[in-house]
Amino acid sequence: MSEPTEVRTAAPPPPPGAPEPPPAGRSVTARATLAGAAVSALLVIAIVLGSRLLRDFDSALLPYAVATVFLAFGVAYRYTVWVSAPGARRLFKKGFGSFFSAANFKKAPTALPRMIATYLGFQKFLGARSRSRWAAHQLIFWGCLLAAAITFPLTWGWFTFTSGSGSGPGYEMRIWGIKVLGFNSLNILGWLMFHGLDIAAVLVIPGAAYFLWRRMKDRGAITGQRFAYDLLPLICLIVISVTGLLLTFSSIFLHGGGYEFLAILHMVSVVFTLIYIPFGKFFHIVQRPAAVGMQLFKYTARQDEQIFACKRCGEPIDTTPYVENLRGTMRDLRLDFNAFVEYCPRCKRILRGNAYLTHVKKGFK
Repeated sequence: MSEPTEVRTAAPPPPPGAPEPPPAGRSVTARATLAGAAVSALLVIAIVLGSRLLRDFDSALLPYAVATVFLAFGVAYRYTVWVSAPGARRLFKKGFGSFFSAANFKKAPTALPRMIATYLGFQKFLGARSRSRWAAHQLIFWGCLLAAAITFPLTWGWFTFTSGSGSGPGYEMRIWGIKVLGFNSLNILGWLMFHGLDIAAVLVIPGAAYFLWRRMKDRGAITGQRFAYDLLPLICLIVISVTGLLLTFSSIFLHGGGYEFLAILHMVSVVFTLIYIPFGKFFHIVQRPAAVGMQLFKYTARQDEQIFACKRCGEPIDTTPYVENLRGTMRDLRLDFNAFVEYCPRCKRILRGNAYLTHVKKGFK
């Protein structure tokens, strides 16, 4: 059996005298810049309104707030660039189409919550590779999630903690100026409220340290790693967590000794990391929810028994909609071998071997 081929139809040339279309890269950059500016502006408006026209905004946290605005711009910019690529755009449309599909919800009402819990929350796909890596990733994930849930609203002035009597121990937590909780700072609830970031740091440090140690020792990790992409994010997480704990240590045991230096070091590390997120390895945090929609897309197709079988051996490859989506992507990229996706990995190797023997090796006889 010969290797599958398809004839690609060339696009017709533009008529004489017609203006040349603008470069694709320029239009993508313009859309991404516009999206980043719009999201940043919306965040600034949300900060102003959520802090009651800046009445609840803490000016000491201004560098953190500015960093989150840059973060919003970077995330929107890179996300727009990402989904502009043919492959990502198709996956994005199919994934989020399945994510918000009422028909999918009717067919499998519990599928989406289960995938969010197992794929996003507990990330079971990592456990299949290594239990230690899964445990370390869970520590980092939940620690960072807890830190973000506390830090961002406080930075934006959405959360405030005010003393009910001027000097404590009674405190009130307010959201957008509305009291939602009163607590005693001397009991366990009060301790948890004021030390949530310390708990997050205790979770992150061992997880990040494990991955840093692994990248120093594991040959497979060392081979393809890059400092700025693989090591720097872990170092940033450790520096943020350690300096945050040292701030608490200074205030409790050193009566504030060295607090100003530690506060500046902590602020610099946090601001740098927030700005780095859209352009480094941490960007996968933003991409991961789209993968949930893609998993749901494949799951609902399996429920309908839409399984695509290999054209050579008959073994199941994947769901039929997924294979068709992949073929469409290859056509968008003007690749001439999109029919190759109709074969399982084993048959692809056989077809490539036969093609080599038929068309390449005979030239050396």
